[in-house]
Amino acid sequence: MTDRAPLRTAAASTTIAILAILVLAADQFAKHLVLTSLPPETPVPVLGEALQWYLILNAGAAFSIGEGVTWVFTIALALVACGIVWLALTRVRSRVWAVVLGLLLGGVLGNLTDRLFREPGFAVGHVVDFISTPWMMPAIYNVADVFIVCSMITIAALTLFGLALDGSGRKTAAEAAAEQVADEAAAADSPREP
Repeated sequence: MTDRAPLRTAAASTTIAILAILVLAADQFAKHLVLTSLPPETPVPVLGEALQWYLILNAGAAFSIGEGVTWVFTIALALVACGIVWLALTRVRSRVWAVVLGLLLGGVLGNLTDRLFREPGFAVGHVVDFISTPWMMPAIYNVADVFIVCSMITIAALTLFGLALDGSGRKTAAEAAAEQVADEAAAADSPREP
């Protein structure tokens, strides 16, 4: 991997904002299409039973859990969105992190938009779900959910591999020891002042 200069804060924030807007637009456009063209709660095969459109309005979270406390999900989504914006403005200097957080923010904003502006009302709106892959999981989800899940998996991997938000990576113990030995050798070989 080549060593690249870290992004400036403005570049990282702009990258995050542009990707978030694109994901939000794709999510809301897909939801508009399915709301105007799909019958509710009727499977429409796309690739046989492997991929189906199945329109539902979800008051809860994954697997319709928590349908009676929709406002809690609205608050949680808003807090996550604010956290990502804060990171964008203060910490993110890595290109990879900027891309991943932009995609995550777009997904979060897609579902937050549903919670805020869809029926039955402000902050308790139902999320439009329509993608069904019964062979993979029994959930029905949407474009925003795909970006959220993929971003969270990537965030876990970036964290596991030690890539910091500023683009620096943690050194392994072997790398740190090798660097220390090289520094000590360089110091021993350098001429000393009398």
